[in-house]
Amino acid sequence: MGNVYCLDCKRAMEVVFDHSAEDTVCSECGLILELHSIDETSKWRAFANESDDNDPVRIGGSTNPLLIDEGLSTVFSKPNSVTSDFLSSSLGRWQNRGSNPDRSLILALKTIATMSDRLGLVATIKDRANELFKKLELEMGQSVEMGTIHAGDFMRLFCSNLGMNNQAVKAAQEAFQKSEEFDIRRSPISIAVAIIYIVTQLSDDKKPLRDV
Repeated sequence: MGNVYCLDCKRAMEVVFDHSAEDTVCSECGLILELHSIDETSKWRAFANESDDNDPVRIGGSTNPLLIDEGLSTVFSKPNSVTSDFLSSSLGRWQNRGSNPDRSLILALKTIATMSDRLGLVATIKDRANELFKKLELEMGQSVEMGTIHAGDFMRLFCSNLGMNNQAVKAAQEAFQKSEEFDIRRSPISIAVAIIYIVTQLSDDKKPLRDV
């Protein structure tokens, strides 16, 4: 895909299209630039005059059981004419402003998908990571003490799932706290995963990348 201006990176960046969720994300910072965008390489069904009129309507994609609405949300596609640019952009802005309880989860799943693609992980590992994050989100949402959720809270859960010893867990937590002193343009989850992998490689109980 071509370059698109990213609000976080403050410049035109190369974008990646996530075929599973049909979202367009920045390849550098993982910001969702367009929710449920239309992949031009996908198949279309035309409901208008098949000769000259161009009225493609894409059949809905697969559902996502991890989302509250299972991904069956209404979205506005890219306009087919210049005259509809203004209306489409306005509708898109209102859509992004609308309340969506899955917005934070969608961003997390996009980050996991981007990191999985960069690391060349198979789909089963990416799906398992999505399930673990969803489980963690539910457990935190059911907590009696509704305190501020800090990204460092993920560290102990991830380390526990990997069976890391206390010394390795402490080293990972200290490294994560140190990383917060720097301006690292990555999501906290991505930083946490990278730190855990590095710590496991430096410890006696090494873990393969596919397990992290």
